[in-house]
Amino acid sequence: MDNYKYLMIVDWVKNRIATGNLKPNDRFLTEKQLCNIHGVSRQTVRQALTRLESENVLVRVRGSGTFVGTRADISSPVSVKGNIGVISTYFSDYIFPHIVTGIESVLGNSGCTMQLAITHNQVSEERQALKSMLANGVQGLIVEPSKSALPNPNRDLYDKLRASNIPIVFFNAKYPWSDLPCVAMDDEAAGRIVTDHLFACGHKKIAGIFALDDIQGHLRYSGFINSCLANGVNDAERSVCWFAASDRGTAFAAAKDKLLELLCGKTAVVCYNDKLAVRVLGLCRENGLKVPGDISVVGIDDSRYASICEVPLTTVHHPHRLLGEAAANTILDMINSRTFTAENKTFAPKLIVRSSVAKLG
Repeated sequence: MDNYKYLMIVDWVKNRIATGNLKPNDRFLTEKQLCNIHGVSRQTVRQALTRLESENVLVRVRGSGTFVGTRADISSPVSVKGNIGVISTYFSDYIFPHIVTGIESVLGNSGCTMQLAITHNQVSEERQALKSMLANGVQGLIVEPSKSALPNPNRDLYDKLRASNIPIVFFNAKYPWSDLPCVAMDDEAAGRIVTDHLFACGHKKIAGIFALDDIQGHLRYSGFINSCLANGVNDAERSVCWFAASDRGTAFAAAKDKLLELLCGKTAVVCYNDKLAVRVLGLCRENGLKVPGDISVVGIDDSRYASICEVPLTTVHHPHRLLGEAAANTILDMINSRTFTAENKTFAPKLIVRSSVAKLG
């Protein structure tokens, strides 16, 4: 999604100017060079340059090239009013571009700039991002935690941010030890809603596949189990497979035999998210299982994959852009009120029914 990658180029250019000790009027890289470095289209680079020109970070002179602008504070790691840090696990696909766009739209309308960092769901990269945000003097921080269900070694940096009077808002999930505000979908309700739908369609033998290393996976599992108990299925935990979300598909590929064994004798499966559900559809196709004829599949998040995959998925809608806007509004309110406290914002999930679930009996 090139139209979202320009934000990363904006931050990369600012860092290049700062670390390269470039001065106003120094010549900067060409459009072609930026395209080659970042592997994006010229249109994406021009979108980034337009943003940088509006902030006077760069100046383009027709026939001469691109030059460093007059922003004297670009190389100075002091606090800049309105500079908000955003740390996301991923960026270029799934629901993440919509969340970040929601954040940027609110911050931009408020006259703030956004400094974006991506962790790839790795705590080591999260640590580097937190250090960078501290060094660049962000006024507030919006964070999606990495591996939120596991012990995190970066608590010292969060304590340092708090000691530096930098408010923090988590989105999608937060660490169990944190009392900071979080903006998220009600993941427990999401897991319960899709499982309730399967029971309503006559299914009793239902499997579940959930993420072990993030809180969202635990909450969605909780909703699945609670629905099973409410419908008289007391041993549902025996029909659950766990995987690490941070493996990005490698664990799924290595566990195909185990997953097929899990699905054997089941009429339906609840998947941690749509991306996983699409992989399950592929596994079923490769092994002669028809969806929904032989087995029904549901996902969570209502990503773009859900409606365009081989069997459109029944799922739960994730309020991605609204969630991003709410996170940005929360951090701005905290900055304006000079406080670390704010109410958690939880969005109620909504069931989206498509054709991946069969009605039995």
